[in-house]
Amino acid sequence: MRHLEFRYPRRRLIRALLQKVTFVTFSVLSDYRVIGRDNLPNHGPLLVVGNHFSFLDPVAVISVMPWPIEFVGGFTVPNAPSAVAWLRKLWGFYPVYRGTGSQIAFRAAQGVLGNGGVMGIFPEGTSAHAMLRPPRLGAALMAVRSSTLLLPVGLAGLTGVIPALRQGRRARVTVRIGQPFGPFVASGRGRRRREQLEEISAEIMRRIAELLPPDQRGFYSDDPQLREAAREAADFPWGADPEG
Repeated sequence: MRHLEFRYPRRRLIRALLQKVTFVTFSVLSDYRVIGRDNLPNHGPLLVVGNHFSFLDPVAVISVMPWPIEFVGGFTVPNAPSAVAWLRKLWGFYPVYRGTGSQIAFRAAQGVLGNGGVMGIFPEGTSAHAMLRPPRLGAALMAVRSSTLLLPVGLAGLTGVIPALRQGRRARVTVRIGQPFGPFVASGRGRRRREQLEEISAEIMRRIAELLPPDQRGFYSDDPQLREAAREAADFPWGADPEG
């Protein structure tokens, strides 16, 4: 991994083709709605952040973004079918070896954003539940290190695409793009710095929550029962079995 080059953009031809194919595919297989295109900046650097309820989330983001967006993502995707794993390899992504403390994803983000690029990350880290959960600190740390704007994206309905198709119908899917926000600064050290990163993480998730239906806002809901359910679903499963 020490030979990774963090160039931007890369794979432009294949990514342009995949963006068109994925958008058409979603439009055919679902009632696909994209709201907030006017909030898309003209150029990077930009850190795109979204909720992660389905293995289809990165594909949906690819389909609506006008740039050859880079991603950092888990080295493995245990909940995704082989077709999605194939697409991940074809598109290209920078791996997060969860449970190892690897810095590859952070170096990639700094390299891509430092070249004026666009990087995507799902702060929750996994797609195990269809509700917002407390995030990992990775997105906040990337935002602070790069001093760049963030673009929030709310993804709703993707968990229902395949079940609906099995019933011979099309699920309603909505991709809602919010207004850019940031940049952020964390000036403290040690515990104080972690507290600042936690607050930045919470702000990122609140921005995403605003773009989701109320019953999917989980830990960032006004409903205490939804908040508690999201807290219970927040366990991170890779500590005892690191990836890679």
